[in-house]
Amino acid sequence: MRPRILQIHLLDNAIVALDNLAAGETVHLNGASWTLAEAIPAKHKFAATALNPGDDVRMYGVLVGKAQSPIPAGGLLTTTNLRHATVGYTLGDAAQSPWTPPDVSAWHERVFQGYHRADGSVGTANYWLVIPLVFCENRNVEVLRDALVYDLGYDKKRSYRTQTQQLIQLYTAGKDVAEILDADLLAQPATTSNRLFANIDGVKFLTHEGGCGGTRQDAQALCGLLAGYITHPNVAGATVLSLGCQNAQVAMLMDEIRRRDPDYAKPLIVLEQQKIGLESDLIALALKQTFAGLVEANRLERRPAPLSKLCIGLECGGSDGFSGLSANPALGHLSDMLVALGGSVILSEFPELCGVEQELCDRCVDSATAQRFTELMTTYNERAKSAGSGFDMNPSPGNIRDGLITDAIKSAGAAKKGGTSPVAAVLDYPEKVTKPGLNLLCTPGNDVESTTAEVASGATVVLFTTGLGTPTGNPIAPVIKVSSNTALATRMPDIIDFDAGGIIRGSRVLPRVRNGCWITSFKWQAEWQR
Repeated sequence: MRPRILQIHLLDNAIVALDNLAAGETVHLNGASWTLAEAIPAKHKFAATALNPGDDVRMYGVLVGKAQSPIPAGGLLTTTNLRHATVGYTLGDAAQSPWTPPDVSAWHERVFQGYHRADGSVGTANYWLVIPLVFCENRNVEVLRDALVYDLGYDKKRSYRTQTQQLIQLYTAGKDVAEILDADLLAQPATTSNRLFANIDGVKFLTHEGGCGGTRQDAQALCGLLAGYITHPNVAGATVLSLGCQNAQVAMLMDEIRRRDPDYAKPLIVLEQQKIGLESDLIALALKQTFAGLVEANRLERRPAPLSKLCIGLECGGSDGFSGLSANPALGHLSDMLVALGGSVILSEFPELCGVEQELCDRCVDSATAQRFTELMTTYNERAKSAGSGFDMNPSPGNIRDGLITDAIKSAGAAKKGGTSPVAAVLDYPEKVTKPGLNLLCTPGNDVESTTAEVASGATVVLFTTGLGTPTGNPIAPVIKVSSNTALATRMPDIIDFDAGGIIRGSRVLPRVRNGCWITSFKWQAEWQR
């Protein structure tokens, strides 16, 4: 029989409800029992022992909060009786324990079909970019989109115009509001005409609101981000529109491109409107040169590449109380496998590493790497506090509603995506991944910003866990969604690619989990350790 509650680590005094538990219900675990004075919703936690104000609360074997008021054994942990708390951390000795990688012998000869670039990287796709260097050029980028996308065969969006037409027909036919609201509307399915360039997966038009105003540091960061996309393995070439007078100068962009790829050899078209003059001349020149670039990029074909050429971004968004039990550790095991094969993985969102700093410091390959991690964590947290926020304010209302009531609880589960391998490098936003292994990338906790940064750093695929559901994607890298629970996968099947909810139900098992976690008496849970 599937258990209804879970103790993740032997040191934990926070017990996870795997099902909705009713008030007055008696539940059992490891010879102990609790009669619940109040309902415990699934994904939420209750106290294993009576707690007094100031007492520690632990999950995943780490401190995740302190009691603010008396909590009885079996009492629900909430935002009112528990506050965020973590232990301090020191640099110590990096890479203290040797890492035992998983057995990946069955995967050594496996390949994927990718696009091989001159710098030795391999992309999972082949896109052309059209981007503005400053927000003033956004409209011209949209004009180019209208001119190119449909006729080149890249118009893949599902059209909802037919639904508007149906509503107009109902209104003109004299239907009242109630009948209109009750009508079944059909959307035109996504269709695409024959692509002119068979080896180009799409032309992507990226707009933004930066490039001028703000600080010179803002412009530098933007140029670094854009350079990350231009030099990305999934990108064949790019068209860049510049106004001319903005902070983000062309020379700044070119410096950032050379920093990431000193021998950059892809087609790159840079057009400055204030030098060209007429808008019509700018658009005509952009169309002709972009078309010529597409002809050149189309010559590249997919060829086999080893899995070591993959760079995977690890991301989460719309997390719930099951994310750290199913989807995130599943990605952690995959992360370890890819590292063992010689590939690269990126773990970002530094606010969601709060509380596991000591573990990550100890996993760094050397003291300099650990030092950089602690400096970035400290600096970023202080900047957040100066802006009226802080790591303790990271959980969203949706996170809290579904069991992630402190940042430390959320972070301890989110960090499971990074597996157990050594930390090979620590990167600041938006630096490029240059080393195989686990890379920590300093980004905000916002999943859209973090996904954007991971791809700019070189992620050719993003694996994205979610417990509540989110449409977050990326224009040049596939974003594969992994649900923490089956209810979500059933409710939003159009955005979920893999359901990890079977781990909660006990129908799926993780091959191996290390570092003392996942130790319970449950038969189905014990299988995770084998």
